[in-house]
Amino acid sequence: MITVLRNSAVLIGGRRYWLLLLSPLLWLAGQAVLLIAGRLPTFEPASAQNTLIGVPVAILGAFLGGRIIAGELDQRTLEIAYTVPGGAHRVWLGKLGAALLMLLVSLSLMAAFTFTFFTGFPVVRTLHGAAQAAAFYMVTAMGLGSLFRSETAGALGTTTILGLEGFLVSRLGAAPLVSPFWNPLYVEEADADQLLAMAVQNRIGITLAIAAIVGLTFARADRREKMLGR
Repeated sequence: MITVLRNSAVLIGGRRYWLLLLSPLLWLAGQAVLLIAGRLPTFEPASAQNTLIGVPVAILGAFLGGRIIAGELDQRTLEIAYTVPGGAHRVWLGKLGAALLMLLVSLSLMAAFTFTFFTGFPVVRTLHGAAQAAAFYMVTAMGLGSLFRSETAGALGTTTILGLEGFLVSRLGAAPLVSPFWNPLYVEEADADQLLAMAVQNRIGITLAIAAIVGLTFARADRREKMLGR
């Protein structure tokens, strides 16, 4: 299993795939420079989930997701995947597992640096929210890449969705309940029971959405003639 995950990580990110895990830290470095220069106010715990951790890790997730299936199309290796005993989905499941593991490692690094140098935050709640956003945009990029049969087209589609969500958040002041970026720390005028109900709705809803996207993507990618343009 370890060998499969490592080989899958290499297929997704190259031999130096571990550099991808460190790339979101550049975002924190930029935030630190702006903070020291007085261009940003001091960060509050509510900022940790999305502003400091979730957004850069979601971008990394979108990059990784786009390479799971569409990356093989661009590299002209997809036809080889269809010859794997048990079905091509075994290859994609291995790459999906490797991508998720890479996201978790990167998320842990971001959380440690954020907690140490920027602000404290409720760990479980914050990391759950950041992780679900990263996973959602990873499978979205995987799905769009498979749909359009292009890693680039999938990345553009995912970037468009991220941009639209960013615009919506800027207008509303916070992510809505249906968003993978929904943050309970921004909810006002709600008692503990209401907040718990909202959290359950969001977490379960996004989890089901992720599962549905994965299922539909694999069903689409299993259509060999369609994927290979025959």
